[in-house]
Amino acid sequence: MREGIVHSMASPLPEGFTILPPATGTASSCEPILRSAPEWFGIEASIVEYVETIDRLPTVLAMRSEEAVGFMTIEQHFPQSSELHVLCVRPEWHRQGIGAALLAASEAYLRGLGTRFLQVKTLSPRRACTAYERTRRWYEAMGFTPLTEFPTLWDAENPCLQLIKVLD
Repeated sequence: MREGIVHSMASPLPEGFTILPPATGTASSCEPILRSAPEWFGIEASIVEYVETIDRLPTVLAMRSEEAVGFMTIEQHFPQSSELHVLCVRPEWHRQGIGAALLAASEAYLRGLGTRFLQVKTLSPRRACTAYERTRRWYEAMGFTPLTEFPTLWDAENPCLQLIKVLD
């Protein structure tokens, strides 16, 4: 297990949870989390692609005892801009502050690298989906602003919404 627990939020995590600093090689911990949320991650080919990417990119883990329950994988595209490439919290732990703690740790790490802009892509509201409606509300509550839509970036049935956040 990695040393150096990262967490400094006003609202504490539930008892027994910790946030670990970014590390690569975490795919085996993250894959079960992806598979726990089929409303968001129900396409097998996408899961396989995410798992391959997670292993090579820095990933922040939320741990409960020895079990990973959430993660955020970060991709730095340019010195001043990065992306939340993929993230997930086990559905039974939603609305407990875990996603916010993962984001706070990710943002602290990225600020240390000089990142000014953080983006994320998600399903556009052009396609009705209750799960992704909740996702978009969460991003906006975390300070992200919709920037643009890409109607066919993924495919015509899954239009993409890009959101951005300025890291102060």
